[in-house]
Amino acid sequence: MKILHVTPHLGGGVGKAHAAISAVLPKNIERLYLLLEEPRERRYADAIQASGTEVVVARGLHHAAALASVADVVQFEFWNHPRLFECLARARFAPMRSVFWSHISGLAAPLIPPGLIGEASRFVFTTPASRGIAGAGSNVETINSGFGLGVAPHAATSPRIAYLGTVDFVKMHRGFFDAIDDLEGHIDVSVWGAFEADGEVAAAARAMRHPERVTLCGATSNPAQALSLSGIFFYPLREDHFGTAENALIEAMSLGLVPVVMRNPAELAIVRHGETGLAAYSIHHAASLLQSLIDSPDLRRRLSANAAREAAQRTPMRSAQDLIALWRSLMKEQPRLPQFRAAIGNTPAEWFAATQGGAVCVPRAPEKPVKGTLAHFESVFAGDRSLARLHV
Repeated sequence: MKILHVTPHLGGGVGKAHAAISAVLPKNIERLYLLLEEPRERRYADAIQASGTEVVVARGLHHAAALASVADVVQFEFWNHPRLFECLARARFAPMRSVFWSHISGLAAPLIPPGLIGEASRFVFTTPASRGIAGAGSNVETINSGFGLGVAPHAATSPRIAYLGTVDFVKMHRGFFDAIDDLEGHIDVSVWGAFEADGEVAAAARAMRHPERVTLCGATSNPAQALSLSGIFFYPLREDHFGTAENALIEAMSLGLVPVVMRNPAELAIVRHGETGLAAYSIHHAASLLQSLIDSPDLRRRLSANAAREAAQRTPMRSAQDLIALWRSLMKEQPRLPQFRAAIGNTPAEWFAATQGGAVCVPRAPEKPVKGTLAHFESVFAGDRSLARLHV
């Protein structure tokens, strides 16, 4: 089989997942990664190349179409990146067998255009929580993309608390520090992840009643070491976050940390309340659950062992086998000409609106070009008139 992966880049969770899977896939499957933009950092791209798989940067939409025309299966690594939407709408693709592996949940904005699911030969979610948005489509599957760290877990004897992930209220629950303030006793919390020293999260930490409880540690390239002294993983995310496989959560569980999460669909697809962790109805409930773990070493030990066993089942090999089975099933089908443009529109404004559920009207104000936002689309398609019309 010849598999072409089309992806905006290989950073973050997408790159981490593919690097892990590439290391265990059979060498007789010929694969090529086509990046739609120059990579900002090459850590995972280099790891994939080290496993024997070529990674190239697209020379244009014609290049993407040409490579797709000679592939047996074209797998689009999907999220709401402007360059991916441009490729889908404007590349002159020949008939193909297409797979979309979605690295967003689609449960809240950014949404997944329904027509795109129908146009794909197979549409694959990374969490079973997303299956409901696809209806009863027979072309829908789920393949996990979040894996443990592959090191021996430690018993959660420590009541120290850790968070690792996006240190930004675009994903973190805004009540994170309120929950820490509500706790009793000697509390030690390490927050791992890149943050802005003058940003909202740092300001919220400084404004705590007990700011001495929290240390903002910054980014780490060694999550196992960062989490090694903690026994509790506090991972409260916003209700409308777009995460799916939640790598950080599964990595922490694989080390034996007991997770405390909110009752959001993606997290509940990973954590079983009272068995492999604890799931809160509200941020104040989360504080109560944290306190119960701090006060009960026996509860920590029981949930720690269960969490580690659960995470151990989520391996790159298992996902690699699922992908191979998917590709082989597609090889039995005839290629067909996809109508991606009809599903997502033809202009950058239509592409962005397709991820927001329809009409969009955004106040004209400074906005960071966070991935998939209108500001991101505007930074990629500078001066585009269709995007300018979306502002009030």
